[in-house]
Parts: sequence; structure tokens; C-alpha cells
Amino acid sequence: MSVNTVAHINLRGNARQALEFYQSVFGGNLVAVTYADAHNVQNPDEADQIMWGQVTSPEGFSIMAYDVPASRPWSQGDQSFFVSVRGTDADEISGYWKKLSEGSTVLVDLGPAGWAPLYGMVTDPFGITWVLDVAVGNHAA
Repeated sequence: MSVNTVAHINLRGNARQALEFYQSVFGGNLVAVTYADAHNVQNPDEADQIMWGQVTSPEGFSIMAYDVPASRPWSQGDQSFFVSVRGTDADEISGYWKKLSEGSTVLVDLGPAGWAPLYGMVTDPFGITWVLDVAVGNHAA
């Protein structure tokens, strides 16, 4: 079992360009899932935007990014990142979730997602938004 903490940046419409830029700087593998890929299109204009993306390099660099949909508030600099905790063991991630979600605001309940066996989002009492998930395949950090 292992767990990684990764910066998860939140952008509006340019996550793909940001991920491509970081890949050009640090190298590594870029994986990107669009809202269309995940069958989660709420606004047809955003179908090709990034719902989940990540760049990882063999040297240990990792960053995640997504395009905040227009249905959610977004202002550059406000909630510009999440703290992402990724692991390979569902019980371990569930244990962290249970403790982290106590006294916090749950934004997305921990459960299955189109890209992960478990995924959840919570804002802690200090205003920090955490994303916890179980990584699979080439999505592992």
C-alpha cells in the first residue's frame, strides 16, 4: 500500500494546454479524460474540456488538472488547487475519507467514478478542498 499527495490545479477551459506545458517542461506521460469521454457533459460547449488530467514522470513529478465547468463558480486564484490523495488500497482511502470528512463539507460522496473505483471531494474546516481516490492502471501517480 502507498499513498501520494499531488497538486490538483483548477482552471477554466485551458487545462489541456496547462498539462501539455507541464509535460513539455518535466517530461513524462500525459493522461486526459474529457467530459465527453466520461459521459458527463453538462454543457455541450465543454464536452472536449478536461474533466480529469494528469502528467507524471519517471523522475517523480506529478500534477493533476481539470477544467471547472461553467455551472460551478470559478475565479482565477480562488480555489485554484485541490490537494489530491491517491492510493491503491480502497480500505486505506476509505479510512482517510472517514476521518477527513468528519466536520467537513462533503462536495462529492466517496464512491465509484468513471475513472476510479473510489472518488470523493471534501472541503475541510480550514477551507482546503481535498480529492481522495483509488488510482488504477496508467492513472496511478
